Amino acid sequence: MALYQAPSFEALEKLSRSRDADLARRELVDPSRNRGRGAQSNRSGRFEKQSREGFDDGWNSVEPLPIFETIEHMERAKTIITSNDSPDLGFDRSINAYRGCEHGCSYCFARPTHAYLGHSAGIEFERDIYVKTNAVEALRAELGAKSYKVKRIAMGTNTDPYQPAERKHKLTRGILEVMLETKHPVSIVTKSALIVRDLDLLTELAKLRLVKVGISMTSMDHKLSRKMEPRASSPARRLEAIRLLSEAGVPVSVLAAPMIPAINDMELERILDAAAAQGAKGAGMVLLRLPGEVRDIFREWLLRHFPDRVRHVLSLVRDTRGGHDNDPRFGTRMTGEGPYATLLQQRFEKARERYGLDEKLPAIRTDLFEPPRPEDKQMSLF
Repeated sequence: MALYQAPSFEALEKLSRSRDADLARRELVDPSRNRGRGAQSNRSGRFEKQSREGFDDGWNSVEPLPIFETIEHMERAKTIITSNDSPDLGFDRSINAYRGCEHGCSYCFARPTHAYLGHSAGIEFERDIYVKTNAVEALRAELGAKSYKVKRIAMGTNTDPYQPAERKHKLTRGILEVMLETKHPVSIVTKSALIVRDLDLLTELAKLRLVKVGISMTSMDHKLSRKMEPRASSPARRLEAIRLLSEAGVPVSVLAAPMIPAINDMELERILDAAAAQGAKGAGMVLLRLPGEVRDIFREWLLRHFPDRVRHVLSLVRDTRGGHDNDPRFGTRMTGEGPYATLLQQRFEKARERYGLDEKLPAIRTDLFEPPRPEDKQMSLF
């Protein structure tokens, strides 16, 4: 482990345009160490006093640097329902049973939150997964409070509720069981076909008009999808999930998110067409956002996978963000501004209408809620 001053990304970008581009790539993690990861570096979190990163200093170390394996951290949450007052979102309550996400999308806007845990927003966001082991217990307690007022709770707003850790811990399924028991409205956004495992619960919730599902699609190209979302379900499996959900009567939409200029934006119509053919009834779209550390992580990803497009992609991004890499203002951060963003929005609206994805889905009910039954702590005499 060695201390060093990380190069600026302006310098990296300059190198990527020169004959010394190979030198720029040496600052990134060896691909053999981060196979199945989206981030290409693991710089220390922004709150750490020192910047540390492992690298080969040329002294022929005895052992090669280890690969980045997933590490699960068990924690108990004080509360599980999070509130927000963002005017850009259609909900003000959400649940995230996991912190960090193993899907590995380089552009994930949640990456900067890992710095609050003392971790890197890079590879450690994908490797160090925090599991809120008492998520179901905490939810029952909060829904059972006398002051609780019912509103739809969104899942998948920060990290994916069906990421690989869910296969073992089944926290999302436990939460849905509580939702069904209490007849509480819920919405889910995911890019994992694992959601069909819970089709039994989702079907019952749908019969009561208590659930909506959004399946995120970024590309129909398997190879591109694997680069963009290394450990997420393949496009084919996500389309199958849309079909199965639709056939079971679960209202499902497709989310073309994010649309990245000169990377996957040309697939917008194809994504909506394929999803509609599988039974999707609605559609949404979000333009690429690069808040905080995400900007640099995404640049590194471009440098690794599309070195010939770095300047072009970032130029188009800045055209939609007033000349900056990111625009955090409410009202424009999801859609962007300028000619490119306007044209993309027009394409989306026309395609949504063409493929019948502009129907208004039935409103989720909030009048059926029943507080959870208190757990019986009385021990049996027999």
